[in-house]
Amino acid sequence: MKKLILYLIKGFYKNKVLKTVKSYTEPLKVNGYSFVNKNTVLGKNCNFNGMKIKGCGEVSIGNNFHSGQECLMITSYHKYDNGDAIPYDSQKNVDKEIVIENNVWLGDRVIVLGGVRIGEGAIIQAGSVVVSDIPKFAIAGGHPAKVFSQRDIVNYEKLKKEGRFH
Repeated sequence: MKKLILYLIKGFYKNKVLKTVKSYTEPLKVNGYSFVNKNTVLGKNCNFNGMKIKGCGEVSIGNNFHSGQECLMITSYHKYDNGDAIPYDSQKNVDKEIVIENNVWLGDRVIVLGGVRIGEGAIIQAGSVVVSDIPKFAIAGGHPAKVFSQRDIVNYEKLKKEGRFH
């Protein structure tokens, strides 16, 4: 009975994403409460374990993406200069694109802000806030996220060539 309930809940979460997403490629796994914006494009084998994509900016997520629980991507922010009110403009937001390349893994509670590109094979440590680009194969963490290590590229390329994706 518990497996059936879990199956139904995951189906509900996935349907919620499918109603909004711009495009996607199966398989798509949505294992936790998740929502995306209408400008989101998902690659093949995306796995959400609790992803919220807020704002109107474009989001492109590559193949074999995995998110931890309670992750957040924010594509819009308030215009604060030359606005009509303080602390920010009441009329317009600024939208910025987020690009997540193939084989990226975000730990639990990662926040990615608009205008950021996360390179292929990168890993972002749990609890990090990504405010600038992260290069390919990097392992980054902190607030703001900084690169502190790198994947074993030889092993990564071997597994990629063999098609061994989780």
